[in-house]
Amino acid sequence: MYEETVAVTVADDRHRLTRAEADQLRRSLGEALTQRREFLRTAGTHREDGSYVVERRGADSAGHRKVFDSFAALGRLYERLPAEFRAADVERSGLTGGRRHMLVHHLAEHPAFDCELAKHQPLTARKCGRGAKEGETHDGGGAGD
Repeated sequence: MYEETVAVTVADDRHRLTRAEADQLRRSLGEALTQRREFLRTAGTHREDGSYVVERRGADSAGHRKVFDSFAALGRLYERLPAEFRAADVERSGLTGGRRHMLVHHLAEHPAFDCELAKHQPLTARKCGRGAKEGETHDGGGAGD
């Protein structure tokens, strides 16, 4: 019996997989790359196309979400913010008042961003300067994920 195989190279190691095995690997990778994490007020979704979506938790309209080209794009926005920042500081095209507030909450909630809410009125976050929050990795995964 002849079975067609697919060659896959991972970290310089070459593996031969059957078409069925390769298809299962593709599905598993797609699921791993598409990850949603919910926090107290917000949620973040890594999409299969590489984009990253920040949305108000439980919201059902596009008005409560912002799509970034990548998680790194959100990281670059965070890096440009001052040590203490408010919703007005994250103003970008396409970010309404509500989206700006949602983004401040997300940055404070997501473990990859070393900041915390400093005040609720006006909504203000402060960078902590300690590196990633305890027990968390830069990609947002942490103990128990």
